[in-house]
Amino acid sequence: MELYEQIESLCNNAQAAAAKLALASTEQKNAALLKIAEALRENTETIVNENKRDLEAAESNGVAKAMIDRLMLNEKRIEGICASLVDVTKLDDPIGTGDAWERPSGLHIKRVRVPLGVVAIIYEARPNVTVDSAALCLKTGNAVVLRGGKEAICTNTALVSVMKKALDSCEFDPHCIELVTSTERESANILMTMRGKVDVLIPRGGKGLIKSVVENAKVPVIETGAGNCHLYVDDSADMEMALNIAVNAKCSRPSVCNAIETVLVHAGVAAKFLPAFAEKMKNFDVEIRGCAKTRVLIPDATEATEEDFYTEYNDYIVAVRVVDTLTDAIVHVNKYSTGHSEAIVTGDKAHGERFQREVNSAAVYVNASTRFTDGGEFGFGAEIGISTQKLHVRGPMGLSALTTEKYLIDGEGSVR
Repeated sequence: MELYEQIESLCNNAQAAAAKLALASTEQKNAALLKIAEALRENTETIVNENKRDLEAAESNGVAKAMIDRLMLNEKRIEGICASLVDVTKLDDPIGTGDAWERPSGLHIKRVRVPLGVVAIIYEARPNVTVDSAALCLKTGNAVVLRGGKEAICTNTALVSVMKKALDSCEFDPHCIELVTSTERESANILMTMRGKVDVLIPRGGKGLIKSVVENAKVPVIETGAGNCHLYVDDSADMEMALNIAVNAKCSRPSVCNAIETVLVHAGVAAKFLPAFAEKMKNFDVEIRGCAKTRVLIPDATEATEEDFYTEYNDYIVAVRVVDTLTDAIVHVNKYSTGHSEAIVTGDKAHGERFQREVNSAAVYVNASTRFTDGGEFGFGAEIGISTQKLHVRGPMGLSALTTEKYLIDGEGSVR
């Protein structure tokens, strides 16, 4: 069977499964999610062994250390994935919720949430996305077609196999979850063209992947993920707080999209903050690329280019710029940001409010780390992605983001 036909068949199977899944009750969907969690726990050893194959291949191919961390699954991380599944069962099901009103014409109108249908997801080396995406789609009555990166193909195949068997055991159509097993670039290109079979496509990954999907897809796309995030240290900031937030936002997990890539520092506190910041970064072997003023205060820093301020490193690298005013910081963020997450550390409430009001990103923090931009941290359970666009959703995408609206109208022989 040709590759196009293979992917078309997957989408057809998912479409048929979606029609049945849309009718499942909340209780049935929750039971299926708990069954999947149980099955993943029981198959932890198999999943970890398959993941080791991916890790060995990644290391031999020279994949960056931070990216290998994103790829790695162990017993603790699998248990975390299972815990997320359980958390999703505790969340309110948006399907069927809505509001109602009457019109002078005698019509009774209801607006209710319904599934999107078939959700396709193209993503890179993060196998937890495989389960998170399937869980949120299942809870909202959507079938999902997954196309992960080649770096995680063994892991993803094992995860999807376990989930399909779990669905089958509780009388759900296993085609609710489909995996594109071809790692050829063409398989992603074909999936982007499945108009009429895929209702929405969500890319999760780096700037290049997202750009490719947005420019080439023939199905509706929700743009997500690319995170060139910023931290601005105001002249009124508590220095210890600023250092703690900077370390957390950059170093706790630099490969994820909510990690900061650029630190902006007010000129009035640069001499105090930057040397201490550099010492903290040395503990994590972070390379600092700075502007001219930064390099005076951090002699070991290399020169930052214009491209550096546009770059999402996903690595132990940070760009630093000294700015003269809050206005300069806001202008910088709005110019270089991908619209994901930004933070200000300040002791001035008005400065914090202005930063939140004028920065044009999905999540804007005052005195908190950008690492909180996450569906779980926002109380949404596992997330399907973080939207950096304004339609149809923005920010961490939980259950409601995977629904659309339907109007139900009752009349009594009403005519217009």
